[in-house]
Amino acid sequence: MPDLPERNVRITGIGQSQVGRPSPKSPLQLTMDAALEAIADAGLRLSDIDGIVNYPVKSSEGGGISPVSAGETMTALGLQCNWLASGSHEGPGHMAAIFEAILAISAGLCRHVLVFRSVAQAQARLSSRESTLLAGSRSRVDGNNAWTVPFNALSPANLWALFAQAYFDKYGYGPEQLGWVAVNGRCNAALNPNAIYRDPITIDDYLTARMISTPLRLYDCDTHIDGSTALIVSAADAARDCRNPPIHIEAIGLTLGGLGYGIHRGDFTCIEAERAGAMLWSRTDLKPRDVDVMQIYDGFSIHTVLWTEALQLVGKGEALAFFDGGERIALTGELPMNTGGGQLSAGRFHGYGHTYEACIQLWGRGGARQVSDAKVSAVCNGGYGYGALLLRTD
Repeated sequence: MPDLPERNVRITGIGQSQVGRPSPKSPLQLTMDAALEAIADAGLRLSDIDGIVNYPVKSSEGGGISPVSAGETMTALGLQCNWLASGSHEGPGHMAAIFEAILAISAGLCRHVLVFRSVAQAQARLSSRESTLLAGSRSRVDGNNAWTVPFNALSPANLWALFAQAYFDKYGYGPEQLGWVAVNGRCNAALNPNAIYRDPITIDDYLTARMISTPLRLYDCDTHIDGSTALIVSAADAARDCRNPPIHIEAIGLTLGGLGYGIHRGDFTCIEAERAGAMLWSRTDLKPRDVDVMQIYDGFSIHTVLWTEALQLVGKGEALAFFDGGERIALTGELPMNTGGGQLSAGRFHGYGHTYEACIQLWGRGGARQVSDAKVSAVCNGGYGYGALLLRTD
């Protein structure tokens, strides 16, 4: 393999605040908790952090979707950074900030970068049900929603329900198979002390839950929370002096497209993430069969189906057969999925919780939810822009 920028960096520390629905802490306090934990976990001092980036840029829209900026966090922590950025909302999925950190370190701009994702959507909705991008009080809708709202798709659930129904129709599956995504996630969340929903559910609970947007039910949808997740990404040579055995970023994959950008290929049974998957495997000698655990984006349950196929972990049209019954994606199964509960049960960190959980597994910190001998993890995020990581330990 050529000298790729991701090969020049390592993940050296992780942190996560207490997750609330809502939290009594301010978004900045939650961010500080996660950041300080990640820095300490890496065995670093505040003075060692010379770069900072978050996803996405601070926004007053969307009710707590991004309440804290990189600059505010830098000031609050007293950091003296050489490089600061915010991952673009229109970047390669939610991993934009991680990819930017990789490139900044590879360019020699910094050595240890604090990457974080903070949300305060539960607090926002507690104070006002109008705290949403699609609130009735908004006179104009722009961005990715402008492609769907004119057709009365007032929620992302309406859009992704189209994908779910199209997949059912084409491959002959139904909610009896899709429901195992939610059941498996809740089973794993029961073993995660920081998950927001920890009471187990059965497939019957799933099937009798209220419909949100046919065929997606209540348990097919992720849940808004308050909290922060942080990572420390370090230069490879600097990682040798950190506390933890460094986690290698073996490969990255990214792409843009889909209805969020007004682009549709005419097939609702696949997503543009297929190009991200192809890019990921083109940058490594590892193969899909080498993956021990997968942390698959689950803003809606159908995302896990489309992403698992896009990453070539199963064949086209085979994901729901693989998920059916839950055994093959369970902690002791062939390919454990969303071992911390995912966004459906642990809470909506827009994929950063998935990267955090991948590190938990690769460092063997999972406790009761630990996958035996986990060495390689696939991680993916995004429903409009798409990003994927292949992480490994030595």
